[in-house]
Amino acid sequence: MPGWKPGSMSERSCSKWRHDLADRPRREYIGGDRPLREGRPYSFVDFGRIPVAQPAQPLMPHATASWLVENTSLTFEQIAGFCGLHILEVQAIADDTAATKLTGRDPVRSGELTHEEIEKGQKNPDYQLQIQKAPDPVRRTKGPRYTPLSKRQDKPDGIAWLVKNHPELSDGQIGKLIGTTRTTISAIRDRSHWNMANITPKDPVTLGLTSQRELDAAVAKAQKAAGAAAPIDEHFEEDRQALIDQLRAEREQLARDAEASLAAAEAGETLAADEIVPGIRDPFKR
Repeated sequence: MPGWKPGSMSERSCSKWRHDLADRPRREYIGGDRPLREGRPYSFVDFGRIPVAQPAQPLMPHATASWLVENTSLTFEQIAGFCGLHILEVQAIADDTAATKLTGRDPVRSGELTHEEIEKGQKNPDYQLQIQKAPDPVRRTKGPRYTPLSKRQDKPDGIAWLVKNHPELSDGQIGKLIGTTRTTISAIRDRSHWNMANITPKDPVTLGLTSQRELDAAVAKAQKAAGAAAPIDEHFEEDRQALIDQLRAEREQLARDAEASLAAAEAGETLAADEIVPGIRDPFKR
């Protein structure tokens, strides 16, 4: 046997171990005939290419083991198996002889373990604790808008622009749009801000602090609450009608040119040097 040294293991024992390993049934690798890549929650021991899958472990194994030792009556073997530690490490934590003082981490509060699972383990010392999937974190739905650090210095400029161009907006609406406090808004309104000399009103949409849709909705809501009619962009309607008239005139002109070309072709007129069809010149020839 390669690597065998005299005195470490008898030749007979090595031969028996080799035959037992050869007779052991082989299992297929998870995900195909190749071992999983690094980073997967499985590890493979090279005993005749037999995969050994290890269960997932808690986020902080030593701190979790410390909490389980202090707050439960689980055995050291159960705690070591759940946390992925050696039993001597768990014993060192229990005897307070570990290299570092650990602060316990509650696995129940973190969603990695349940009280029912702990009770099963306490009733049966041979029971292996099963890690539970942590609940999905609840997304934040209330509170001020989050603004990246690179854009927080632009908040006073955006507030000054809203105060100047949309005085109907309340401090609460500006705070939701920009993600700031009422104290800052009041200081800019009263021009008592500590950096008022360097504040330049700038459009918060251009600065990336809010979107145009949110700004329009807030302005419309404020004007509706104040009893004023929402502004109508008359220039947009005028431009739209002018564009429609221009397109209609171009289409009618093209129709007249096509009719004239057909009439000239039927009359047998010759084409000029710069004409594609009668009445239509080639724009690329000069």
